Amino acid sequence: MSLFRRARRMALWCGLAAQFLAAAAAPARAKGPDSLADLSAQVSDAVVNISAVQTEPKRPKGLEPPGGGDPFDDLFEEFFRRRRQGQGPQMPELPHPKKSSSLGSGFVIDSSGIVITNNHVIADATEITVIFTDGQRLKAEIVGKDQKVDVAVLRVKPEKPLKAVKFGDSDRARVGDWVLAVGNPFGLGGSVTAGIISARNRNIESGPYDNYIQTDAAINKGNSGGPLFNMDGEVIGINTAILSPSGGSVGIGFATPANTVQPVIDQLEKYGETRRGWLGVRIQKVDDEIAENLGLGQTRGALVAGVDERGPSKSADVKVGDVIVKFDGKPIKEVSDLPKLVAATPVGKEIELVIIRNGKEQTKEIKLGRLEDGEKIARESSEGPEGGASQSTLGLELSKLTDELRQKYQIKDSVKSGVVIISVDPRSDAADKHLQAGEVLMEINQENVADPAEAVKKIKALKDAGKKTALLIIATGRGDTRFVALPLE
Repeated sequence: MSLFRRARRMALWCGLAAQFLAAAAAPARAKGPDSLADLSAQVSDAVVNISAVQTEPKRPKGLEPPGGGDPFDDLFEEFFRRRRQGQGPQMPELPHPKKSSSLGSGFVIDSSGIVITNNHVIADATEITVIFTDGQRLKAEIVGKDQKVDVAVLRVKPEKPLKAVKFGDSDRARVGDWVLAVGNPFGLGGSVTAGIISARNRNIESGPYDNYIQTDAAINKGNSGGPLFNMDGEVIGINTAILSPSGGSVGIGFATPANTVQPVIDQLEKYGETRRGWLGVRIQKVDDEIAENLGLGQTRGALVAGVDERGPSKSADVKVGDVIVKFDGKPIKEVSDLPKLVAATPVGKEIELVIIRNGKEQTKEIKLGRLEDGEKIARESSEGPEGGASQSTLGLELSKLTDELRQKYQIKDSVKSGVVIISVDPRSDAADKHLQAGEVLMEINQENVADPAEAVKKIKALKDAGKKTALLIIATGRGDTRFVALPLE
């Protein structure tokens, strides 16, 4: 063989070897697990069906929802559900009650008989039955429940220890990780679906502590309260909600993270109720306009829009207009971060609160109080008559805070000063920011406003000074306050 041919063959072999080595060194393409059968068998016996029975008034004859799969069934069911909850048109109670059942899922976390599910699965239930994979049915009692993170702790009394599962660290879960959802969709019994984590820290505005895990594992009606497992068989979330126009799975499901719900479960087991930390402030988002007005440099933190007179922050000299940027050593990047951190902190703990006031950082020492669970913030819409001499600015018609207007708009005595908004131009920025008649303008750029003429004068001064926005403090009739930044153009 000629030297040329040997050299050519050697080059060819070297090229093939290089390609082989490169392929061997390249990372393997991501693929799903070969089978989830072993994992499913490992955890399924700890997952249960929940049957909750509520007693409801019997429907009047002629108003029963049509049967046979009529497309209007859901419409009628929604009507009667709203009536039971006190919404919409009411009908007289009838003497003969009727029982209705709802089905959901749950899972055992303690072999002695502690079962976890969603609060909405067992809400208002008069009778709860836990059904196991072997067909065993046990009556359950409610140990405790919490509406804010939608969790309930149940207790059953088994004759022998139950199969139980453990919580995992949901903070370690990553987008793209495989997960397994087990539950009772549509009352069919134990079903297993698989998918990945699609997103984390989702806020679907269902409550003050939203930070859901989003998954594309199929979750349907009846899956509520069931567990979301990682590949180690640990519960990293409780399947709670779906986003669907049809009511069926479209690949967008939400689970409450284990690290969010575990402290609540511990409190419910120990006390039968939650004991969350409490700062005693009302907060709102810091947007670009507010950040510019307060000299923050960037949008961050939580803006204090009100301070409870009885709360821990009052005695620590936290004031309206302060921006909370750090809580107990943890930075507050978004306004939603603060309620979660405060709620997860033990009552009575002394913490450091870092605020920005007048462009400078200050540190406050605060001993947390306790947040009363179940407290409901009433929302009032006010419609009131015009009253007294008024002046207009920024699309707002303003009047003096008289006894007559206070009575007509039901403005509480705690709102001691300011000018009353008696009308809002629907084409104005003020309308876009949801200002309403009956609210009280208390301050403009952190200066008190005593009468309508003074408000107009302050707005004119800001325009003359070349300012782009005015920062207003607005009080509702019940005394809650918030900041609103209005463009001056």
